[in-house]
This record gives sequence, structure tokens and C-alpha cells, in this order.
Amino acid sequence: MSDAARALAQAGAALLGGTLREWNVLPGGDLSQVVRIALADGRAAVVKGAPSPRTEASMLTAIAASGAAAPRVLAVSQSVLVLEPLAAGGALAGAWRSLGESLARLHAVRGGGYGWDADYAFGSVTIENAWSDDWAEFWAARRLLVHMPHVAAPIARRLEALAADLPNRLPRRPPASLLHGDLWGGNVLVAGGAVTGLIDPACYFGHGEVDIAMLGLFDRPGAAFFNAYGALEPGCEARLTIYRLWPALVHLRLFGAGYRPMVEGFLAEAGV
Repeated sequence: MSDAARALAQAGAALLGGTLREWNVLPGGDLSQVVRIALADGRAAVVKGAPSPRTEASMLTAIAASGAAAPRVLAVSQSVLVLEPLAAGGALAGAWRSLGESLARLHAVRGGGYGWDADYAFGSVTIENAWSDDWAEFWAARRLLVHMPHVAAPIARRLEALAADLPNRLPRRPPASLLHGDLWGGNVLVAGGAVTGLIDPACYFGHGEVDIAMLGLFDRPGAAFFNAYGALEPGCEARLTIYRLWPALVHLRLFGAGYRPMVEGFLAEAGV
């Protein structure tokens, strides 16, 4: 096991004021290393070398305050986030109703505009969250046009064309719901057929369909999910395509050309 992981485990133990007994690296960790630690006094915790621990801590606290499941923040520093360990290992396929209920609670929390008090990041890709009172403008400026300098010219031109037409495609002032911001199946912990925690958030306030779009990028929410969450408004499929384009662009920038067909597919679906 790496020296970096050991140092992370020791930093977490120090923040908790305990003596490290054992530790192991948890799966995932594409963008941040995560370890589970056990202390000599019997306590356990999950320690994450988050890109912005204090910001992530505030996001997890906001999710928990909504009534949705999230790990409790045990300690935080400038470089380390220490979290309550949660039961996991269950299959999302058996917890769609629970996730629909959790997401409904989260999205019931409303902000006064679209954005967040701080920018965030997925690895080297900045997530710009400056506030706006126009949702279509926010999505154009903060989620599409920001990628233009980082993608091939043909894709950049198509992004520009789509962004210009967003006032005709997206609502200008939908309810400003509290979003998880990175809601794919790997960020939903499940045990016993219930969601035990929404983890690794990238929160901001925006159109609730953004989380639904991300959830459907790699998974297929079943009828039980929508029975619990509620039906989406007419025209949602066209909007979901536009919202899925953003994580596809992030994947393209982080992980390379293998995601270009996904980006181009969503652009084609959007008719640009």
C-alpha cells in the first residue's frame, strides 16, 4: 500500500485525536484517494484526500440537513476530510424507491438563485458555480462554454451553437433545487434495500432534472424511483440530453478521447 495512503490514514487519525491501528484503501479513488481507518480505541472512519475538503464538508452537511442520507462529517482540515463510515455493499437495483425518496427531499431544498458559494472541481476540471438568476444562461456559461478551449474545434463550434439556443430549450427560472451534482450509481451507498448515503457531492442549486440526467448516464432508474420522486415535466427527454452533455464533456477532458463518441452522440441528439 502506498506511502500516500498511509499518510492520509495517519492524518485522519490525528484529526480524530486517536492512534491508528489499521487502515485499508477503499475502491474508487479516480480523483481522490479514500481510506478506511480503525483506531486503537475502537472508532472507525473514512478518510478522504478531497480536492477541497471544507467545501465538500459543507455540501455533505447541506445534504444531511435536507433529510437525505449522507455521511456525518467527523473532522476536516485544509487537506483531509474525515467521515462517518456507512453500511454499503447493496445493489442500487434494489433501492430505487429509497433513492427517489432521498432525492425528493434533497430537491425540496430551494436556493435564491442558481450556483453555489464556491467553485469546485473534478480533478483538473474546474466546476464554475458563480451565481446567476437565469438558469439557461447559467448552463450555457458555466456548463457548456467553459469547455470550448479544451475540446476539438468541431465540438467547440457545436457547443457554441447549442449554448446560443438554450433560452429556447431550457426553462429560464425553474425551482432552484439543491443538487447533488454528481449523482451516478457509484456515489449512492446502499444496504438492505435502502440508500444509506449520498457521497462525493458537487452541490449547487439548479434544475432538479440535472441529477436525474446524471443518474441515467450509466444506470436506468426504474418505475419505483419515479413513483417515489415524482414524474418529470413534459419535454424532459430533450433537456436530459442537454444535461448529460456536461458530465460527458467532463469525462472527455479527464479520461480522454474514448468519451468523444458520447459527447458527439449527445450533441447529435440535441440537433447541433
